[in-house]
Amino acid sequence: QVQLVESGGGLVQAGGSLRLSCAASGRAITGNTIWYRQAPGKVRELVATITWSRGQTYYADSVKGRFTISRDNGNNTVYLQMDNLQPEDTAIYSCTLAPFWGQGPQVPVSS
Repeated sequence: QVQLVESGGGLVQAGGSLRLSCAASGRAITGNTIWYRQAPGKVRELVATITWSRGQTYYADSVKGRFTISRDNGNNTVYLQMDNLQPEDTAIYSCTLAPFWGQGPQVPVSS
């Protein structure tokens, strides 16, 4: 069993930054890790992904250039650095390492 524990969410003003962490326990992360987000009344959106084998990254167009996904193998943790946050980034952010999911910190962005 793998547990994904997320941290780093919270209220931020437009233009600000946050870093979300997704720490895995139970076994080492050996698969691709994906960050999703779901805004109120909207469908879930894939935000960013990182492959474990080569660290290749992919970003949704809506966050490209502002968000950075990275990993720390030693700490078994994946990060999502979010810069220049905008109100439209307001959502619940969840990390997943299939088939496991984190609990999803809220990220409200005020204008």
